[in-house]
Amino acid sequence: MFELNTIPLVLDTTYYNKEHKELFNNFVGQPYTFFEAIKRRGIGSKRMIVDKVSPNLNSILNTVSDLNYANIEMRKKGILIHITKGLRNFTWAIPFYHLVFYKTDGISIHAQGKFIHFKKSKNFYENKNFLRSLLEEKVQFDERYKTPAL
Repeated sequence: MFELNTIPLVLDTTYYNKEHKELFNNFVGQPYTFFEAIKRRGIGSKRMIVDKVSPNLNSILNTVSDLNYANIEMRKKGILIHITKGLRNFTWAIPFYHLVFYKTDGISIHAQGKFIHFKKSKNFYENKNFLRSLLEEKVQFDERYKTPAL
């Protein structure tokens, strides 16, 4: 079992592993129930094209000229980014207190010294409502745990 302060935040999730599930639940919260997901009008994005990643994430991308895809799953205390590399799947867990968005030519998500940039494409525009709700969830989280001004 991993301890939370020493966990690898990008895990190979190609095959089911009970420890990974427990780790994700402890780190970014439980998944939403079916009814909560309907109430929120969805908790997952459609797949998006990965344009660039930080050098420490290059190992989980396709080395050939194939397109790389990823999608985002919203959890109660953070997000999971599921990245597909051929027949393998990797999941990057990001709690809300680490999460930073940048609106560039597409969208860039930064956390824990890593980043992933999604290309502006048709799939990106289809996810606009999801990304808006994700940003609202992040703002609500920040408001709940705001540090007092000095």
